[in-house]
Amino acid sequence: MSLIRLTSVTKTFPPPSPGTPAVVAVDDVSLDIEAGEICGIIGYSGAGKSTVLRLINALETATSGSVEIDGADITRFGERELRRLRSDIGMIFQQFNLFDSRTVAGNVAYPLEVAGRPRAEVRARVSELLEFVGLADKARSYPEQLSGGQKQRVGIARALATTPRILLADEATSALDPDTTQEVLSLLRRANAELGITIVVITHEMDVIRTLADRVVVMEHGRVIESGSVFDILSAPQQPATARFVASIIEDVPAAEALRVLRSRHPGRLITIDVREGRAAQADVFATLAAHGVRFEVVHGGINDIGGRVFGHLTLAVSGEADAVDRAIVAASAFAALTEEDPRG
Repeated sequence: MSLIRLTSVTKTFPPPSPGTPAVVAVDDVSLDIEAGEICGIIGYSGAGKSTVLRLINALETATSGSVEIDGADITRFGERELRRLRSDIGMIFQQFNLFDSRTVAGNVAYPLEVAGRPRAEVRARVSELLEFVGLADKARSYPEQLSGGQKQRVGIARALATTPRILLADEATSALDPDTTQEVLSLLRRANAELGITIVVITHEMDVIRTLADRVVVMEHGRVIESGSVFDILSAPQQPATARFVASIIEDVPAAEALRVLRSRHPGRLITIDVREGRAAQADVFATLAAHGVRFEVVHGGINDIGGRVFGHLTLAVSGEADAVDRAIVAASAFAALTEEDPRG
């Protein structure tokens, strides 16, 4: 049984003004998230991803369909049951949402104090968590004295305070610089690996998905349009919106404009190797081209490693005597899928 399961969920909001239609934020969404996994939900603004997150922690109620946590349909919960549910779900936010009047330790302690935990337990738990996120020396500092990355680490510590089973991250790195983003993502990975916590991350950044997630769900106009392992989605996106996200981080087959630039710089014939786990042997391709006495160089593309599995495309400029190039390309095609780019490109 999945830890989180949405079945045919729709969420409709009232018309924003008289005479306008109701807003369908989530449209017949079904998805399963397994215990212990990191699931990334990606989409452009207005895709419905943040609404899905609010449905999972019951800050919004589904208009139709069911939202189950560990087999229990939370759309049927009363207020007391919802309070218990939320204590089992941690949240981290884009803008940190820290209390400026509280110290770092005070911010982390807050959910434990609300839960009525004994003071000694609160102190011990806060100390443990600040050590975990690398901020033990900042316990008495205030948020205004911290960097953005430090604030987010405080947010993560606070979200973990009640030992939740689920952690929801809503654009948690959007306000951070690239280096700090990687530090925060590494910390989330560690929380997943060491604490076994299930993480659902909402983002519009494909690099966050590539770095953090095990599985990805792509949303557009309130619907799930594609889902699968991060490797499968990045290596072979099926939907145009997904392909646009992937193109933001993956060097792929050169498009028409890129081809024109490459042709102006490289007079040889351009061939692209489809590199995929178990299919392409780059070394054999290169050795075969060299054995036929032709010159070649990599002019576009790259190889990507996702969890130890590789994929990508390499575009080569191959030059030499025409017949030799023809023979070399035919011979090299025995080792990999090769495509010769249209010379008119």
